[in-house]
Amino acid sequence: MVTALVRRWATLAESIQGTGKRQNQDWYAFSGTGSAADPLVLAVADGHGSAAHARSALGARFAVDRFVALATEFGRAADTCHEPGGLARLMNHARNDMPRALVKSWREAALGHWSRHRPVADLGLPEPGPDEKLTLYGTTLIGAVVTPWLLTAWQIGDGDLAVVGHDGTVRRPLAPAEDDLGDETESLCGPQAWRAVRTHWAPVFEEARVPRLLVLSTDGLSKSFASGDGFTEFVGDMDERLATEGFEGVRDALPDWLRHASRYSGDDTTLAAALLHSYAARPRPTAHTEPDPEPGPEARTESEPKRET
Repeated sequence: MVTALVRRWATLAESIQGTGKRQNQDWYAFSGTGSAADPLVLAVADGHGSAAHARSALGARFAVDRFVALATEFGRAADTCHEPGGLARLMNHARNDMPRALVKSWREAALGHWSRHRPVADLGLPEPGPDEKLTLYGTTLIGAVVTPWLLTAWQIGDGDLAVVGHDGTVRRPLAPAEDDLGDETESLCGPQAWRAVRTHWAPVFEEARVPRLLVLSTDGLSKSFASGDGFTEFVGDMDERLATEGFEGVRDALPDWLRHASRYSGDDTTLAAALLHSYAARPRPTAHTEPDPEPGPEARTESEPKRET
């Protein structure tokens, strides 16, 4: 039996430009409250940034914008799938149709932008093929949608999704079996990119088991640690600080945390998180008098505001 409950989530996000970077090529967005009619959607994307991917900042924005639209539609559809077989069809849609729809929509956005903004110089070169054009916009993406009874997430390329369960356990359900080597990663611009999309499908059948915290981040954060365990510990510390210092305290501290991380990784660093409101609003114990060290050294770059939808 699926329990349909109305919940609300508090959200926070920040993005820091990497040290020495000419432009922040990450993008993020979140929308919705987490109700059945207004599902919570979060997404972060990381444009590849090299010369071969000269328009990847736009590619990241296209990825986030298209994902938010598709995931919102997916989340609303989840509220109408309680008939026999409906849940199985929705799961199949999440694992097969959604990745194809996302890649198709992103390719249309990128190729449409190319058509409207061709290079000014005419060097007499032949028209690039679609794959060459799409490479300019290459990006990763992590996105999640939350309804009163369902958490579903998708990821292509590097970056991290962490889910903190009702008991405080931190999991990374979309982490690959082996970390990507160097700067190589899967991309929305890759051939048959939908095959590289990883899916996390997690119906919630008991209210007490609702995850209390979701954290999405680009790889600028996880690369600031020596291993994936460092990122997991960071999320655990963040969850603890939410309990001891409250939502506002963490939101105020987040930019400095990401600046420290960005100095270690040298990369753009973006984090978007959602905290179950009932957990955020509960009475707090006495705050730490000596907070744990922050997750990296100081950084000198300034944040680039992103947007909410």
